[in-house]
Amino acid sequence: EENGHLSKRLKSQVDEEDAEDQTKKLPKRKIVLLMAYSGKGYHGMQRNVGSSQFKTIEDDLVSALVQSGCIPENHGEDMKKMSFQRCARTDKGVSAAGQIVSLKVRLIDDILEKINNHLPSHIRILGLKRVTGGFNSKNKCDARTYSYMLPTFAFAHKDHDVQEETYRLNKETLEKVNKLLACYKGTHNFHNFTSQKGPKDPSAKRYIMEMYCGEPFVRESIEFAVIKVKGQSFMMHQIRKMIGLVIAIVKGYAAESIIERSWGEEKVDVPKAPGLGLVLERVHFEKYNRRFGNDGLHEPLEWKEEEEKIAVFKEQYIYPTIINTEREEKSMMNWLSTLSIHDFNSSAVEMQANNKTSKNSDFEGSDGCGDDSE
Repeated sequence: EENGHLSKRLKSQVDEEDAEDQTKKLPKRKIVLLMAYSGKGYHGMQRNVGSSQFKTIEDDLVSALVQSGCIPENHGEDMKKMSFQRCARTDKGVSAAGQIVSLKVRLIDDILEKINNHLPSHIRILGLKRVTGGFNSKNKCDARTYSYMLPTFAFAHKDHDVQEETYRLNKETLEKVNKLLACYKGTHNFHNFTSQKGPKDPSAKRYIMEMYCGEPFVRESIEFAVIKVKGQSFMMHQIRKMIGLVIAIVKGYAAESIIERSWGEEKVDVPKAPGLGLVLERVHFEKYNRRFGNDGLHEPLEWKEEEEKIAVFKEQYIYPTIINTEREEKSMMNWLSTLSIHDFNSSAVEMQANNKTSKNSDFEGSDGCGDDSE
């Protein structure tokens, strides 16, 4: 009997080793993975190799890739070996419904299922496509769409509206919000919307394709709305400051003319809305799709078939996290109470003094939009 058990054990060991050898023989292929995740509790997307203090989404992803047998262990330690590139470096606490990473993997059977088996439920790989050998998800991306979900009481006028959760957004205020958001469309100098660029830095010029706020809806007795913004690329804090400034105007703290003023060379005090609520919705590869999407070898990088899975993930993991965190931590309510401290007419000299103070207390990093803010 003992011999029987021993031979069974040896046989299963040999089978496992055979399977491992077969996996090692599989050729590596360049692919993209479509990822969705809830960013709460993570210090952003990008891995900080050698720092286990701050957990990132990529820490969990790389671990799952190694455990599932898609990549050898040493590729997990040195990500350059698998030509790994993420499309956008989402920041601390920021979620994603359509993040894309490109990398070289062994195309094992049931690859998505196996990777997901080693991931926590709030991180999912929803799709996979083969791409050209030289594909780089960051460089080939020609636009990114973000959404920002916020409670509508953020738009309540400071002097004559209810400031609490009972507030409901009326049609006129929504129209005003959309008129202001539309001002951002086109190419402008956004140096006042990041802490990293001077007014003469050419890279502070950014192109915004669309920006609007959708119809409000009620969840858990609080009314929310979602702002969508599509642009070529964004700088650190840019989206949160664009939204923060519109909120300051609608609430009656700043004049509408401040938007035009902020594109000039003078330093303008632009408030930064909370990170909670910001979601990387999707990334666009229009040029790549035109060139390679119908060449008979590659598929276009579009995810129509995965749209339902994305919607389900958002309902299950992203929206409840935003709603529950807002209810418990009141991040928007607390931030709104700081708007009165801002000086929307301050001079450049005053601003520099304020900036020194705020820089020392700002540990948040990029918007999740730090696509190219290095």
